[in-house]
Amino acid sequence: MKAFRLDELEAERAANDGAYLQFLHERNMSVGLYALDAGELDPQQPHRQDEVYLVVSGRASITVGTETTPVGRGSVVYVPAGVAHKFHHISEDLRVLVVFSPPES
Repeated sequence: MKAFRLDELEAERAANDGAYLQFLHERNMSVGLYALDAGELDPQQPHRQDEVYLVVSGRASITVGTETTPVGRGSVVYVPAGVAHKFHHISEDLRVLVVFSPPES
């Protein structure tokens, strides 16, 4: 079994000065913690993998393809592989668990 604590993952991510910390990489999936602070721009480009976002904290909007929706703690968003997507209008520091399948390389 592998078990993780969000507060420890956030501390590790912050210590490494990165917006993204991959903390699990398995044969069929990978999982990471993504952080964007209020007012920050999301630099992501489409990925080759399907993604699921689970918003742990914060508030923003996300646009996937041509659809936009507000997100906050507890929101879950599926993004198909190859589809353009961005978080925007980030009004509260955003922390998101990201699941990639197949795993991100």
